[in-house]
Parts: sequence; structure tokens; C-alpha cells
Amino acid sequence: MLQVLGLSGPTEAVYRAMLAHPGWGIADLSAGTGLPDDLVRSALDELADLALLRPSEQGAGGLRAVSPEVGLAALLAAAEAEAAGRQRQLEATRAAIAAIAAEHDTGRTEDGSVRLEGIDAVRIRLEELSVGVCLEVASLNPGGAHRPDARQASGPLNQQILERGVAIRAVCRESFRNDPDTLAHARWLTGLGGQMRTVATVPMPLVIFDRRIAILPLDPDDSRAGAIEVRSPGVLAASCALFEQTWAAGTPFGQAALPDDNGCTPVERALLEIISSGHTDDTAARKLGLSLRTVRRMMSDLMERLDAQSRFQAGVNATKKGWL
Repeated sequence: MLQVLGLSGPTEAVYRAMLAHPGWGIADLSAGTGLPDDLVRSALDELADLALLRPSEQGAGGLRAVSPEVGLAALLAAAEAEAAGRQRQLEATRAAIAAIAAEHDTGRTEDGSVRLEGIDAVRIRLEELSVGVCLEVASLNPGGAHRPDARQASGPLNQQILERGVAIRAVCRESFRNDPDTLAHARWLTGLGGQMRTVATVPMPLVIFDRRIAILPLDPDDSRAGAIEVRSPGVLAASCALFEQTWAAGTPFGQAALPDDNGCTPVERALLEIISSGHTDDTAARKLGLSLRTVRRMMSDLMERLDAQSRFQAGVNATKKGWL
């Protein structure tokens, strides 16, 4: 209990014994406290250093314990003064941090947007925003397999956020289930209370903090190029609407994506939409996060089901049949 004043456990026991039994010597203190003689002597030296012992007037060379009202009160006053000094140092440090942050934030424009050059700058800013988030982090994640370096960077942040009671909602591509490491990361995140849904294609990378700040990519096709931090109400409203629309269309993690009334899974329907828009198999594979071989196999199966001889005809027939 008195460790905050500098007394160890044995020293406190010896001090209490001396207060209760002023005439005890080392042997009595050892027997009364259950401490060996050498530890009692060390405790007496510690009490002397703390000015809690004074020479006794009743015997030559004897010692008496200083009363708690005098000795411990003086130690408490010293500890309080030290704590007050420490608090002043912390406040000065806080002001210094704010000044450094203000210098670092020179890239902010009048509307509050900041350009973040490169993946390192983005990750640093995500860490900073994660510390201050209060309600929710919502994200769209179009990448396929979750990169090991990204998992290592985001894992501790996500855990701290969830432990503070902040909600996490994440949307990922359906194809991420094919990667064992990413699947394990998803199970870990949802096991901590995070929410995750999957869709066939994710429109773009996006992270929203408390519906006040959004992080958007500089190049949607290259998330490592950097991002822009925005606070504009109009951009935030559009970003939140995009997230909510994608979230509503997603399948909760742990559930299988069900086919529609035409027997099409979300991935098959997305493939038909991509091909019908004139994109190649390579583009479809990249958007869906699937291998080119898988896309061609799926397309061949869809053409057979649609009684089509070409991809173009498959798109036309899918539209006529109401598949799209």
C-alpha cells in the first residue's frame, strides 16, 4: 500500500511492527514479521533513508519509528509535488506534440483535405485517425488476398479499436475466401466483434472514420500510390452513401452467398455485367480477384446455360432473360 511512497513490502511490515512495538529489537522484529534478520536490517536502512527512523531517547543506539502523521505525511507531500511536476511535464509534452503535428499538417487545404503521398504516409495517417475514432470505422477493401504487411500493420490497430467499443464494418471481395491467410484474418477480426461482408466486386478503396473523415485513393488501381484525406460534407455524404449501398448488397461473413432466382451467384452476375460492358476476361479476372482460368471456366458455363455462342451473345441473352 505504501510502495508509492518508496516503501517496499518488507520495509512497510517492519515499520508497522515498530509503530506497534516501539521497544522491539532486530530479533523481535524478525520473529514478529516473519522476515529473516538480514532483511530486517535492510528494511531498517531503507526506513532511515526515508527519514522514518530517529534515535531513541530510551536506550543508547536505539531507534524509534517516526509517527505516520509526520513521516508518511512528509513522504506523501513529496510524492504529490513530484506528481504535479510530472503532470506539468506531460502538459508541456502535449503542447509540443500539438505543435509538431501542426507543422506536419502543412498540406491541409481550405476545405480540410490532405494529400498523402505513398503507402507509408497513408498507414501513418490511418494509425493517427484510429487513435481518435469514437464510433465507427467503415471500409471498402477491393484487394484480393490481404497482404501480410497490411495484416501486420492493421491487426493491432483493429484490436485496439474494438477493445475501446468502436464498431468496425468492412466490405471485401467474395474471392478473398480463396486465400487461407486472409480467411484466417477475417475470422480473427469477426471473432473480436468486427463485422464483415463480401460482394463480388468492390467499387474502390475507402475508409471512413466516424462519418467525419474519409480516406480515398489517389489512384483506385494502385492503393500504394497514396491517398487523400477529405472532410468536405459533400464528399463525405457521397462516400457514406457508397459504403452503405455496398454494405447492404453484401453477404455476411460466415454465410454462403445465395444464388438469385435465375441460379446466378453474385460473382457470376458480376462477371456477366463486366463482360456485357465490353471488358476482357483479363479485366474481369482483375476486378473479381479470380484467376484467368477460373473466369474462363465460369464464362464457358454461363454461355452454355444461356445458350450463347459468344460472350456478346451471352450478355444479350442474359439481359433478355432478366439475369441482369
